[in-house]
Amino acid sequence: MDSILVRGNGPLSGQIPIAGAKNACLALMPATLLSEEPLTLTNAPRLSDIRTMTQLLASLGAEVTALQDGKVLATSCHGEINPVADYDIVRKMRASNLVLGPLLARLGHAVVSLPGGCAIGARPMDIHIDALTALGAEIELKEGYLHATARGGLKGAVHEMRFASVGATENFLMAAVLAKGTSVLKNAAREPEIVDLARCLRAMGAQIEGEGTSDITIQGVDRLHGATHPVVTDRIELGTYMLAPAICGGEVECLGGRIDLVASFCEKLDAAGISVEETARGIKVKRKNGGIRAVDVVTEPFPGFPTDLQAQMMALLCTAEGTSVLEERIFENRFMHAPELARMGARIEVHGGVAKVHGVARLKGARVMATDLRASVSLILAGLAAEGETVVSRVYHLDRGYERVEEKLRAVGAHIERVKGE
Repeated sequence: MDSILVRGNGPLSGQIPIAGAKNACLALMPATLLSEEPLTLTNAPRLSDIRTMTQLLASLGAEVTALQDGKVLATSCHGEINPVADYDIVRKMRASNLVLGPLLARLGHAVVSLPGGCAIGARPMDIHIDALTALGAEIELKEGYLHATARGGLKGAVHEMRFASVGATENFLMAAVLAKGTSVLKNAAREPEIVDLARCLRAMGAQIEGEGTSDITIQGVDRLHGATHPVVTDRIELGTYMLAPAICGGEVECLGGRIDLVASFCEKLDAAGISVEETARGIKVKRKNGGIRAVDVVTEPFPGFPTDLQAQMMALLCTAEGTSVLEERIFENRFMHAPELARMGARIEVHGGVAKVHGVARLKGARVMATDLRASVSLILAGLAAEGETVVSRVYHLDRGYERVEEKLRAVGAHIERVKGE
């Protein structure tokens, strides 16, 4: 397996281009199943998860062609569709479940394996099942597969989710756009990825109102047509690279960044003593006068502090002045990076869903192991500011969510390289 070697080397300076959002693109790609006409996605990220979704869609009968070095995805689903999403592909990635809604809408039936992904806690499918059942689907679990049918087609309905699940909101949206009548989803997720999906579906001819709020209304249509849609900026990659100069010092401009995508995160950076300034091309980040100050963080659904930035924020707070408290309210098993940071000299106490981080003067390089996607990049960030060398192993997680991370960080002065495994 590959590993990442990082040497702490002081301030960073320059520009980092931010890619299209992984989580948005993984929801947009299955939308091709809803139409016989082509769907073209621009500003696509070049990630292993995108390749996995490409493989899954191909197995269902769709065509996905990567153009312009992978930044454009030309998709089409005009032929015969296979309604079975096989375990061998679905197990690799949680977002594979997003083919369930489109298959039901287009075919009236689907067989989809229960998904895999990072081991960061229970992410049950019952919220998805309840949402699709409200539209008239009958869903049964058999031998690890969800067998879904919609006799007579899906029908519009009003449904309130018990939790604002992003994936369930996306599945409901893609199912409801071809349902008969009007659907209303209450307590819908409000993330930018939901807004991006709704805009894409609307460009394909769907009738959707209220995306970005807790109530989304969908008027079903008979068919959708083709479209070209740009993938929204990845707010998690953006937040991650904003933390690089915050941790190391210096000044970095994140090209394509928008403060509205990471507003709650920016508030915490400001409280920690980090300057965030919107520019004509993105967001410029640097430390204010003085050291990093301790802040308390609670992860919440958008527009709250993102759970996907909690590990990276913890890396920053390891060397803050004072004690920070981080409370994880989204996933119950998402502090697995804390023991690895402790190997680098961090002082962290974890009690259930709460971590107390007591700031130290300096971290020290060590051999550490990535436990999930966001944990892997948090260890790299910590290594950039640590004394000596840090080796991060099991970085296959990293390639699922960050394109060319070594190249982007080296461009702003970081000493980082990939060491190929045997």
